[in-house]
Amino acid sequence: MQRMTRQRSAVADVLDAVEDFRSAQQLHEILRDRGEGVGLATVYRTLQSLADGGEVDVLRTADGESVYRRCVRRGHHHHLMCRVCGATVEIDGPSVETWAAQMGAQHGFEDIDHTMELFGTCARCAAEGHRREGS
Repeated sequence: MQRMTRQRSAVADVLDAVEDFRSAQQLHEILRDRGEGVGLATVYRTLQSLADGGEVDVLRTADGESVYRRCVRRGHHHHLMCRVCGATVEIDGPSVETWAAQMGAQHGFEDIDHTMELFGTCARCAAEGHRREGS
């Protein structure tokens, strides 16, 4: 366990203040705007440590960027995320859990783990006519 430095505390505070998933660069920009002297490398290290400890969730966006969020739910859950604005909803997925276990058993695997995230366009962005590029 790493000690809680002023910089790590500042990163944790920003995660508590934002509702949607944010990249390390976005979080670093918020810290800079607040006048916090936290380097980008420290932000990355802190996010990795928090993710390893299960304190934040990490998603990979369609372009491969990692984004982070402190979730309300501590247990296993999934996310539905707007591709346009980043709005996120935490969702349960019991049928996904059942399907993953069945697929593992069917192929002789045990101790199945999985990651599943859903991406789409939220109602607000759709009503405003926003679509992701290429759609």
